[in-house]
Amino acid sequence: MPSAKLPPVILSDDERATLHEWTRRRRTAQAMALRARIVLAASTGATNTAIAERLGVVIPTVGKWRRRFLRQRIAGLLDEPRVGAPRRISDAEVETAIRTTLESRPKDATHWSTRSLARKLGLSQSTVSRMWRAFGLQPHRVETFKLSTDPQFIEKVRDIVGLYLDPPDRALVLCVDEKSQIQALDRTQPLLPIKPGQVERRTHDYVRHGTVSLFAALDAKTGEIIGRCEARHRSQEFRKFLDQIDRRVPADLDVHLILDNYGTHKTATIRRWLAKRPRFHVHFTPTSASWINMVERWFGELTRKQLKRGAHRSTDALEDAIMAYIAHTNKDPKPFVWTKTADEILDSVKRFCQRTSGSAH
Repeated sequence: MPSAKLPPVILSDDERATLHEWTRRRRTAQAMALRARIVLAASTGATNTAIAERLGVVIPTVGKWRRRFLRQRIAGLLDEPRVGAPRRISDAEVETAIRTTLESRPKDATHWSTRSLARKLGLSQSTVSRMWRAFGLQPHRVETFKLSTDPQFIEKVRDIVGLYLDPPDRALVLCVDEKSQIQALDRTQPLLPIKPGQVERRTHDYVRHGTVSLFAALDAKTGEIIGRCEARHRSQEFRKFLDQIDRRVPADLDVHLILDNYGTHKTATIRRWLAKRPRFHVHFTPTSASWINMVERWFGELTRKQLKRGAHRSTDALEDAIMAYIAHTNKDPKPFVWTKTADEILDSVKRFCQRTSGSAH
């Protein structure tokens, strides 16, 4: 039941249709869509607490838009006018600009720019820019995402996150993966070093001197790295790396390996190797979910600090640089701290799936 301090939210047919249109429009502004969902939920008799929990917002936000709607109906869900000089752009013009941005594209491009939209609508470029900032629109930017379709996604997330948050006694948790085909690149001319008023400069072209594959295991508890460079990354090389791990880890400790689903990790050679060593336990990550393997985070650090701007005249020089970085890491290792529980991760995925499925209507 709704709060006793507020009358129930009763919608007319026209109001309900308008609110549903706001939530179902393919690219509607998310702020307006959220307000519409709050009011629609309130019309079912749900409490502010229940609505806040369902939509992932704080309770005061629900109360604010419920009260605004009760006082002003649909108009109350729009942003209130601010003090200052009188507006020269009407609400209708703002709606047209935002709707055009979200629901159409120019004939000669994949997205609007402030100038192209201003020309189309007869507005100034600065006016369009202010509108986009107010509604949080950035058509020039794009991000990517990928959801795992692994049928055992939930079980695997709970298994691996459980190892991070509550590792077993007398055992080592190692996040293992390969960074394959790292190129040994050298510039065609010497670098011009940084100096006051001048950034480091280099030629745009480069010379390739071969590739190296790095096998790495991150100790989830200490942050130490076991690494090995190879010319290729087949199961033979992976078995050698497992041999190295076997030698490095004290014999009285179990070893929990977190691995992705790359074919090298599942060959008959590797299965036989693991069968002979019962202290090794394998935990496969869900497909398309490399983010759950913490060694990927370390690979990002290696790339940013050592590889991206490095110049290497041979694969030997590249290997030396990689192993020197590993040695430096191991002098003062700092583990990555996993903070989210499996339930928090699964709830986030659930909310994301609900948003994306709702936007498809």
